[in-house]
Amino acid sequence: MPLLDSALPLAAAPMAGGPSSPELAAAVTDAGAFAFVPAGYLSAEAFASDLAAAHGAGRPFGVNLFVPQPGAIDPTAYAAYADAIRAEADVLGVDLPARPRHDDDAWRAKVDLLVRDPAPVVSLTFGLPDRADIAALRSAGSRVLATVTTPEEARAAEEAGVDGLVVQGPAAGGHSGTFDPRRAIADRPTADVVRAVTGLTRLPLLAAGGVDGPGAVRELLAAGAEAVAVGTLLLRAVEAGTSTTHRDALADPAFTETVVTHCFTGRPARALRNAFAERHHAAAPYGYPELHHLTRDLRRAAARAGDPHRLHLWAGTGWRSAEARPAGEIVRALAAGV
Repeated sequence: MPLLDSALPLAAAPMAGGPSSPELAAAVTDAGAFAFVPAGYLSAEAFASDLAAAHGAGRPFGVNLFVPQPGAIDPTAYAAYADAIRAEADVLGVDLPARPRHDDDAWRAKVDLLVRDPAPVVSLTFGLPDRADIAALRSAGSRVLATVTTPEEARAAEEAGVDGLVVQGPAAGGHSGTFDPRRAIADRPTADVVRAVTGLTRLPLLAAGGVDGPGAVRELLAAGAEAVAVGTLLLRAVEAGTSTTHRDALADPAFTETVVTHCFTGRPARALRNAFAERHHAAAPYGYPELHHLTRDLRRAAARAGDPHRLHLWAGTGWRSAEARPAGEIVRALAAGV
């Protein structure tokens, strides 16, 4: 059985926080690709509403879950970083939380909901949960995929009992799915990571990272992937929920490169290099979701104010190819020659 129920070997990557809108999912699936509904950052109630809407749309879909993180940030390091970025918050009139906040992204409630009301596909990122949770999701009828970034992670995911893998290369935009947030994310073509993983497992693979056009899709399929996930190229799609500030930055020639940084959320993520990353990357501690909660209101205010230099401008290395046009056109262009 194929991992994804779609005519094309393409999927819209789950982009939590707004970009992956219901309108984007509908446009992608209508064009013959597959769409993921992000559960990350949502309350259990909001996710339940989105899940019901996805079922009601009558289209194949997947759900993406954030695996709970240990949350072991040192309070002293947290306080020092809060002091370091306070001037950024003051510019935007934002108060920073005084104490670290940890949560598990409503993991138990979301898993329980998916067991009662299963999605066709469930993908996991940020690590592996208890095997019992994977087994419960599979028993409910979902195909479970684990996001991996190395052959070693792929081996662990296979041993945990998943049905398939999302092999994420370092070129991907947004958060890395690495199991170890402190691991250096070295540049490497996604196709090389896919080939390394296929040498260790017989599980079907979905490849992600660095997709800048149809040539990249063909290369990843030739490397052994069953399908290819696309994120950054959809950020400027007409139907995407990407903020205006983020959209404009992706098209702004003043931004010339991407950088992997943990200064926004405490986990490594690839974004356009902006002033916030330049000023704070070196001093930022690791600690997700504590740093995510620390900077969240600051980043939201920056988006509202049109300030791209205090906003997390998630983008993969192919961001220059992102265009402001309907998602269906983007999907069909990527499928050329497949």
